[in-house]
Amino acid sequence: MPVPLDRPATADDRPPLVRTEGDRRTLEFTPGDVQSEMLVSQPDALVLEYTRAMMCFALFVPDPRHIVMVGLGGGSLAKFCYRHFPRARITVLEIRDDVIALRDQFCLPPDDARLRVLHCDAADYLARMPACCDVLVVDGFDSQGLPSTLSESGFYAACRRALHPGGVLVANVFTYDPQYAGALQRLRAAFDGRMAWFTRIAGNNRILLAVRPSTTPGRGERLLTRLACKEGRGLGWTNRLLARLLVVWLARRRA
Repeated sequence: MPVPLDRPATADDRPPLVRTEGDRRTLEFTPGDVQSEMLVSQPDALVLEYTRAMMCFALFVPDPRHIVMVGLGGGSLAKFCYRHFPRARITVLEIRDDVIALRDQFCLPPDDARLRVLHCDAADYLARMPACCDVLVVDGFDSQGLPSTLSESGFYAACRRALHPGGVLVANVFTYDPQYAGALQRLRAAFDGRMAWFTRIAGNNRILLAVRPSTTPGRGERLLTRLACKEGRGLGWTNRLLARLLVVWLARRRA
């Protein structure tokens, strides 16, 4: 599951809980409700299925120069991208300082020229940063589901502006979330219909992909445009296999 993020903390928010059992370390806000998971012996590995599915952005932008991530959690995606995209800068936007405080427990490298973790509101940040990135990873939920600040038309419009032409947004949304249908419609409208997903690639986590149009469409934009002709593509098991093989390929090419 994705981590709660990107809204001001309230008295109802539970502090993050870190559990370590053998080789498995998890981040939880409700005991037993795993938000992020790491193997202590392989801290850069992607353990949860939905994190592997989100790496499908590499099918469209295989060599990004700047990746912006909404939400830190246990840092799984940030660590993987930091290691396996050595030419990319990575900026992580996280609203909860108590989550950022756990970065050492989840073996996230310290900030440097390539990695920055910012304590900020992602909606505000993106609204002020046009054409700043090639890939935008949006993975934000609170205890009630998808926060309104991360599903409004204005937010998705800011996401589009934050991408370079031909850049790709990848967003995680639960199919059973009450806001799912509305969020889907607003995201589709913001990106002029250039949106698609791979069917049941991560169970109830729908991993949405959208591309900012460019005057001269590249390979990634052309591929996503073809996928958008039928927004949900493929069979669940083949798509999950695709995500696993893609992660293995990315790990090996940068090993």
